Amino acid sequence: MPTLWRREIIWAGLALLAIFCIGVRARAAQDALPSGLFDYAQLAVRASGPTEIRQMFTGTTHSGYRVDLHATDLAAGQMPHAPHRHVHEELLLIREGTLEVTVKGRTQRLGPGSAVYIASNDEHGWKNVGSAPAKYLVMALGDDK
Repeated sequence: MPTLWRREIIWAGLALLAIFCIGVRARAAQDALPSGLFDYAQLAVRASGPTEIRQMFTGTTHSGYRVDLHATDLAAGQMPHAPHRHVHEELLLIREGTLEVTVKGRTQRLGPGSAVYIASNDEHGWKNVGSAPAKYLVMALGDDK
């Protein structure tokens, strides 16, 4: 195959890739999570074992990045689930109570105003070690692909 043909095929392939990427980005922007106001008192409650979960929002940003935010009330002395790991990152923001949080084998007690960032695939878990319900927010960042 002549060199000229190879170059033309490579340039045509790059042009098609660029068109595809522009289309994907435009679709992500079109389907992006809209702005919103989320009143905690108005959110539906879903009970799951020792937890009450209030889903605030879930969707993708204008750039196609997945985000999910929910508020959780966790009963005293309880864990929401066993320690685990997943591909998406998480941000844990403690509003009330005391949680004993473990990330990658490191354990610490954290109270109101504290935050935890959990990187992809790091084992993590927490337990309410207080005498009252703990209230916290969990934001999942990205997806599990």
